[in-house]
Amino acid sequence: MIESHPFEPFLPEGAQMLMLGTFPPAEKRWSMPFYYPNFTNDMWCIVGYCFFGDKQHFVADDGKHYRLDDLKRFLTARGIALYDTCTQIIRTKNTASDKDLQVVEQTDIKVMLRHLPQCRTIVTAGQLATTLCAQQMGVEEPKVGTFVPVDFEGRTLRLYRMPSSSRAYPMAIEKKAAFYQKVFDTLL
Repeated sequence: MIESHPFEPFLPEGAQMLMLGTFPPAEKRWSMPFYYPNFTNDMWCIVGYCFFGDKQHFVADDGKHYRLDDLKRFLTARGIALYDTCTQIIRTKNTASDKDLQVVEQTDIKVMLRHLPQCRTIVTAGQLATTLCAQQMGVEEPKVGTFVPVDFEGRTLRLYRMPSSSRAYPMAIEKKAAFYQKVFDTLL
């Protein structure tokens, strides 16, 4: 069965950074209707750790959800846009793992970048997101924790590859956060 992306792109005005994953997990795994919705995904813990020194910063009082309104306000204030590299997929197994996704339709990243004229940084989380983005932008894939320059319509951007925020990726949150901190430090 073909699944279409359930969320609209989150593109705050003036965003300087576009973060791209691959595709959300199945809705039954969501703790909220937003990016990185699976509570066992480390993305919002990484962001809390990097910006506030507290991996629980965005965790709701029930300890099972993230505070969505606070996340959206924070991302808007910091100029961080979010979407994924796939708009349609087929799950070959009942997982969110990249290896179990068959890409039906990729996101047109260039169209998205045209809506983000102040964006200078693209961040991909994980291998498949990096591969798809690098192919579309016509550049080599960066290694984890590094970037490659991207020339796009008169703008020079940086494409960073970060480790996957999935807990299936065998790295402690603090170590993942060290990689993400380097790219977050580039925000003005």
